[in-house]
Amino acid sequence: MNDDDQQTRADFDDAVNMTASELKKWLDTDESKAVGQKDGGGESTGHRSGRRIVEILGKKKADLTDADLAHMRKVVGYVKRHRAQRPKGDVSDTDWRYSLMNWGHDPQKH
Repeated sequence: MNDDDQQTRADFDDAVNMTASELKKWLDTDESKAVGQKDGGGESTGHRSGRRIVEILGKKKADLTDADLAHMRKVVGYVKRHRAQRPKGDVSDTDWRYSLMNWGHDPQKH
């Protein structure tokens, strides 16, 4: 793994704070399926990304493909942009939080 790939992995690990099992369980909820931009099909972009993140989290670092690393960079960018748009007040039951969770980041998790 070169330096850029190592940085991608580190940034991904910082952005994705949910475990594979937490994310998989979340993706099965109605709240998860109700948020996000749907492009023709029934599944939102974020929900599809969440399923891909679960796959990536299940891989060993040595087994990551270029496509995995590209998706990891996409996740890092999304989480960074979306976190910057945090609404005021309690975000516990908001589409904003649910959308981030589809991308593997729970803003209420420490």
